[in-house]
Amino acid sequence: MENKQITVTSPLLPDLDEFNALLKEIWDSKWITNNGSFHKQLEKELAEYLKVPFVSLFTNGTLPLLTALQALRVTGEVITTPYSFVATTHCIWWNGCKPVFVDIDPATGNMDPEKIEAAITPKTTAIMPVHVYGKPCDMKRIQEIADKYGLKVIYDAAHAFGVEVDGESVLNAGDMSTLSFHATKVYNTLEGGALVMHDEATKKRIDYLKNFGFAGETEVVAPGINSKVDEVRAAYGLLNLRQVDAAIEVRHQVAIRYREALRQVEGVTFMDDMPGVKHNYSYFPIFIDPDRYGMTRDELYFNMKAQNVFGRRYFYPLISEFSTYRGLPSAAPENLPNAHKMADSVICLPMHHELSEGDLERILRTIIR
Repeated sequence: MENKQITVTSPLLPDLDEFNALLKEIWDSKWITNNGSFHKQLEKELAEYLKVPFVSLFTNGTLPLLTALQALRVTGEVITTPYSFVATTHCIWWNGCKPVFVDIDPATGNMDPEKIEAAITPKTTAIMPVHVYGKPCDMKRIQEIADKYGLKVIYDAAHAFGVEVDGESVLNAGDMSTLSFHATKVYNTLEGGALVMHDEATKKRIDYLKNFGFAGETEVVAPGINSKVDEVRAAYGLLNLRQVDAAIEVRHQVAIRYREALRQVEGVTFMDDMPGVKHNYSYFPIFIDPDRYGMTRDELYFNMKAQNVFGRRYFYPLISEFSTYRGLPSAAPENLPNAHKMADSVICLPMHHELSEGDLERILRTIIR
């Protein structure tokens, strides 16, 4: 037990017999990809589960971001956050747009809406916020700013599967929201993603764009790409959807256990649940104050690693610190003090539905001194 590796995330694994039965259906049908029956069923069931009008499946979580920017014809500058996975900004760049970073709210890790207006220029056409760790952004304030300046809003909701505020899905905010179904996420299709939109016409355009732009056998209506989901991963996703609520509840109990144990530890802080929010417990970040804790974040991180407890410094370094982006004026460290502080202090603890009480005790022993 003491030598067992404990990692940040663990994928949901459906019942093998059930999965084999679905694989046989796929094999017998001879329909492996290109909008098969399981693909259609998963889009329908996800829309119902997530309380959204339309879902379009993708082969990973990056391509929905790329496609959303294309579908909304975003150009020029896009205001975004440096505190995210680098795919957020890469998608802006790959669309020929310029990312403009603004600082974050130190309480949530999300983009600070009060920093947005100062970053808007005549070239600004969109805002791309991120629901960091599944914590909802200030969607009302962001939309007010977007409406005032005529900007599109695309939410990177990679962490926000099933998250709701007062019973309303956060995925309904903005013009579109994107999801990641990577194997480390709360809900996964091994590798995959989705784009959420508000109307059927937009879904049709998205479906064209993710299939080379084909609108029929001989007609191409847009310069699309190939980001379709095969039937095997769609079947896997259908089975995972049946057990995701149970997995989230286990994660909730893990979060409670962490909070109870760490609340009185000097120099360690964490995020509590937000009022009125249905959380999915994607991650459990802690933040280390070296002066009060007596150890730097990196010292603790590597000490945990030496004991086979693999947390993650998520998100470190900031996107604005990578050589690709650090030359941008908005990437200057003095513009992003809150983001730098969070990136330099964070460790995401192991968080998944298979953690035992013994696992949790081992993890906590590496932190509580």
